Amino acid sequence: MPGTASHLRRLRVALTLFFALDGFVFAGWVVRIPAIKHQIGASASALGLALLGVSAGGVITMTLTGRLCRRWGSHQVTVVCAVLLSLSVALPPLTHSALSLGLVLLLFGAAYGGINVAFNSAAVDLVAALRRPIMPSFHAAFSLGAMTGAGLGGLVAGSLTPTEHLTGLAAISLLVTAIAGPALIGLRPAAPEPPSEPSSEPRDSGQAASRRPSTGRRGIVVTFGVIALCTAYGEGAMADWGALHLEQDLDTSAGLAAAGYSLFALAMTAGRLSGTAQLMRLGTTRVIVLGGATAAAGMLLGALASATWAALLGFAVAGFGLANLFPVAIERAGAVAGPDGVAIASTLGYGGMLLGPPTIGFMADWLSLPAALTSVAILAAAAATIGFTTRAATGRLAETH
Repeated sequence: MPGTASHLRRLRVALTLFFALDGFVFAGWVVRIPAIKHQIGASASALGLALLGVSAGGVITMTLTGRLCRRWGSHQVTVVCAVLLSLSVALPPLTHSALSLGLVLLLFGAAYGGINVAFNSAAVDLVAALRRPIMPSFHAAFSLGAMTGAGLGGLVAGSLTPTEHLTGLAAISLLVTAIAGPALIGLRPAAPEPPSEPSSEPRDSGQAASRRPSTGRRGIVVTFGVIALCTAYGEGAMADWGALHLEQDLDTSAGLAAAGYSLFALAMTAGRLSGTAQLMRLGTTRVIVLGGATAAAGMLLGALASATWAALLGFAVAGFGLANLFPVAIERAGAVAGPDGVAIASTLGYGGMLLGPPTIGFMADWLSLPAALTSVAILAAAAATIGFTTRAATGRLAETH
């Protein structure tokens, strides 16, 4: 039965595997960006435009994936996108220009965007069924996968070419999908558990999955989407430019530069593993405000420090601060409006990644990469401000678990 404890437990394990796989594959690509940049001989701004392909592909796909999930089911869409993600990650090392890199990253981004909407939609239904704020634990699995992928990338950076590394990554990802995919497809989506006590107010849970957002709900979804945008900008900046900043501006080795992103991912993992406890103790608004403020302070240190150890510390603080902002924003949007809410908020959120690569690339050419990275701190502070100033409008829905 879809609502039994054992079924929900198996579903949680299957979804966790796909979140971890997504982070593992994405980080494996990220740590090879410096090598790919050298391979194609691109400037910072040209690389930024090429990296735009990931976000552009993701945003385009996200606008469609909500409808695909309603028609075919979020589990099936998750598995199909995982296959496409696995295959496309092997393509970037085969390119020899910024244009060709951008085109293959468009495909990679489409698969990445699709799987994110699909498994987040399935996770929102599971959160509603369990009636506990466990969304950060799924994103902790993503961060753990990213940390593992970045760490592995750092270890093999000196011995394997990008082609060898990413081809092996694709093979591992396809193997995991072949094992976990049938299990996920065989499990029915979680059904929201009805409230134990009658309530005069409608509960915004997975029940919203079957309807499109009304005008009022859309405003709340967009608010959380903007918070996700500010957060995704920071995550994308660290993914695309963090290793390059350490290697180029602080003269670290390729391995240590890759370890910098791994440390960022480790801090995010720690923050997300404690996310459920934070949400239950502090509530959504405080988690957003404190997280945004912490990330802003950490990123200022990471971007402007002249010592490697201080930059690494700043990256870790920023990762811990950003940890729960994106999962909270996506879960709340999904709780309000189901797959359509996840799609809207995800599209806005990954719009942050769409803006991030070219913005930071151009700013790096005009000013410097450290100065460009301070924009991450500005948007993190903006997320905290939005969370605080809109608390009255979103508070009732945001604090309902």
